[in-house]
Amino acid sequence: MPTSPSDDTAPDGTPYDLAVVGAGPAGLAAAVAAGRLGLRVALLDSAARTGGQFYRHPAPGLRARRPEALHHAWQAYRDRAQRLDALVAAGRVHHLAEHHVWAVTGEAGEWSVHAVLGPDGAQERRTVRAAALLLATGAYERQLPFPGWTLPGVVGAGGAQAMLKAGLVLPGRRIVVAGSGPLLLAVAGSLAAAGADVPTVVEASGYAGYARRPGALVANPGKLAEGAVHAAALLRHRVPVRTRSAVTEVHGKERVEAVTVSRLDRDWRPVPGTATRIPCDALAVGHGLVPQLEPATGIGCATRLTPDGTHALAVDDRQRTTVPGVWSAGETGGVGGAELALLEGELAALDIAGKGGKGREDRARRRDRLRRFADSMAVAHAPRPGWTGWLGDDTDVCRCEEVTAGQVREAVDGLGARDARTVKLLTRAGMGWCQGRMCGPAVACLAGDASDTAPRRPFACPVTLGQLAED
Repeated sequence: MPTSPSDDTAPDGTPYDLAVVGAGPAGLAAAVAAGRLGLRVALLDSAARTGGQFYRHPAPGLRARRPEALHHAWQAYRDRAQRLDALVAAGRVHHLAEHHVWAVTGEAGEWSVHAVLGPDGAQERRTVRAAALLLATGAYERQLPFPGWTLPGVVGAGGAQAMLKAGLVLPGRRIVVAGSGPLLLAVAGSLAAAGADVPTVVEASGYAGYARRPGALVANPGKLAEGAVHAAALLRHRVPVRTRSAVTEVHGKERVEAVTVSRLDRDWRPVPGTATRIPCDALAVGHGLVPQLEPATGIGCATRLTPDGTHALAVDDRQRTTVPGVWSAGETGGVGGAELALLEGELAALDIAGKGGKGREDRARRRDRLRRFADSMAVAHAPRPGWTGWLGDDTDVCRCEEVTAGQVREAVDGLGARDARTVKLLTRAGMGWCQGRMCGPAVACLAGDASDTAPRRPFACPVTLGQLAED
């Protein structure tokens, strides 16, 4: 379907001053701040409503009476959502919901943001033109495979929380929560409060790592209070936490029936003789988050290797990427949580609008404190190399293409692959529907790939040949 010229630009027919990709905390805050500063803004997001993964909304048909009960810091979202509504009504911000951005082209002063429309991105297409670009595309969960992880009943930790927030449903009745990172505590508390039996939280790292950077803790008392809230919720629901342990196998025929939990050494290798079997009917598992970078790397934005082994965009103290005319905010510049994302979005908007002053300086100081805490968090929960000891040769690593750990090891040890791209060419790992979002970090680790340059992909989401031919 041809693109209508009126869809490409601001209502007066000229390019927008700013296109914001992503309406999670960072993108929402940026669009609101930029709109209030007088910029004409296009806000594009794949979801029907703003908030991203952090502020997921129950489906309207569920008629949830208190959706805020499932969220942390809901007021911060509601304030900005109300301001956005006012800016949309005034014509200052154009909110383009259900727009799946698959690529960005152009250069400073004339960016083209290419999107496909609809709940599944299968409908018409649209190209939005803007003078400046802000990328706030968020992150997705990192999964480390282990025997049985493809059984029905195994869900991502963030996925379990999304099921609860968006669908008001639980993935099971007795749910083990496992992996690494502070998200586990929030997920376990939410599931238990919603009525699930959570027999344990299994954390592969520990929390002592935070104490090695006391300055970051002292400078962020709000984060300590947040941790105390989660700990109190687990105490209230009598959910124990096992640190330096991991789910190393899932058991069941048709779906999850039990998990094996093993103690880990400092390098995350299972300690012999420590395995314990825990009956359950679901496992919510995740090992941190991976920034989503496809639109950014597609136009050449430089990346950096973060303390937890993922790739994030390289940005300066004004939230500018290495490509002129492109800013970044939120998890794309390194995973740090919603509060940090809100600040970075506002800082980017201020810089794009050419505004300085005390408000910007105050936000920058708070941003720097939270970023130091985020780095401490990344170090404390970074996967250790011994996790590959959880894998049998017959364990699927790439679940889309059913590529096993043995096949990846053969590509590395027998055929000389030294990076994830070569393993992909030799085994098809990462060539399925998810395009490596599930298996990519694991394959890179097995291949010993520690490059500070993120893989570059031409498309950020699936797009048909017909839609591609029209651009």
